[in-house]
Amino acid sequence: MSDISCLYVRLPNWVGDVCMSLPSLRALHASGLPLVICARPWARDLLDGVAKQDFIPMRGKVGPDRAAVSAHRRGLGAQGRRARGLLLPDSLSSALVFRLAGLPSAGYRDDGRSFLLRWPVSKPDESLHAVQSWHYLTCEALRRWGLPSGPAEPAPTLDLPLTSAHRGAAAQALEAAGLAGRRFVLIAPTATGLHKGRIKVWPGFDTLTRALQARGHTVVMCPPPAETDEARRNAPTALLMPPLSLGAFAALTASAALVICNDSGVSHVAAAAAARELTLFGVTRPGRTGPWSPRAVCIGAENAWPSAEEVVQRAETLLHETQ
Repeated sequence: MSDISCLYVRLPNWVGDVCMSLPSLRALHASGLPLVICARPWARDLLDGVAKQDFIPMRGKVGPDRAAVSAHRRGLGAQGRRARGLLLPDSLSSALVFRLAGLPSAGYRDDGRSFLLRWPVSKPDESLHAVQSWHYLTCEALRRWGLPSGPAEPAPTLDLPLTSAHRGAAAQALEAAGLAGRRFVLIAPTATGLHKGRIKVWPGFDTLTRALQARGHTVVMCPPPAETDEARRNAPTALLMPPLSLGAFAALTASAALVICNDSGVSHVAAAAAARELTLFGVTRPGRTGPWSPRAVCIGAENAWPSAEEVVQRAETLLHETQ
């Protein structure tokens, strides 16, 4: 029987990456040990339905984050001294936080941080999808700790557990927008950050929106507050819904007839909620960061955005299939 009392897991800092970590969280939970999730504050709502002992918000600063983890371990008493840590991010700072908190940890040996890890793991030689890479690390850590690691490959779905509060908030938002019981297409015409200096937003959302509206479809968008102005510029005729929490937004994607988005956090939230989606690529690699879902269709390539005509045609086909 293992003498480990509980497992602390540091999740990545991006919405999509947290969604792609769900198979790793399930593998950790299946070990039978209590799970303490350490992630950015916004992840608490998204992961509300995930089985765990506790959630520690990470602010992205070594000092405060170390103090938060240390205080949590002290609160567990003797059990806190028998805890282990798993670091999904490759960063030096995430490893430093757990090391300074006295938490023996496993993680990939990238970024010259091996000396901070009790169990440094080398990345596989083959190129893996992000879901597979984090799942491999998780299984390797569990094996080194003498715990059951489960299947070698992650399941084909992310299976985000949506709570009744998530579904209720999405239903209330749809009713307020006059969309209760109606079919709609949810677009996400924004994407934060750049990829190798290139914009990750497909340039044809306005054309797409107007083409779908001309065919009788209701096109909706629900961006976060910081992206509302950009969304209005990129798709001025789409129905703008007020922002939702991440969990409620995930439930909204599950209610849509089709989600059309860039390779962004929305793509992975939709995949986690098992939504029917069409994800557009132009600067990133589908094989590395594409949506992990059998209900997702990807169009475009790393260096070639799809045309507006291609996207409209593919969207129409998918919408016809879901009638």
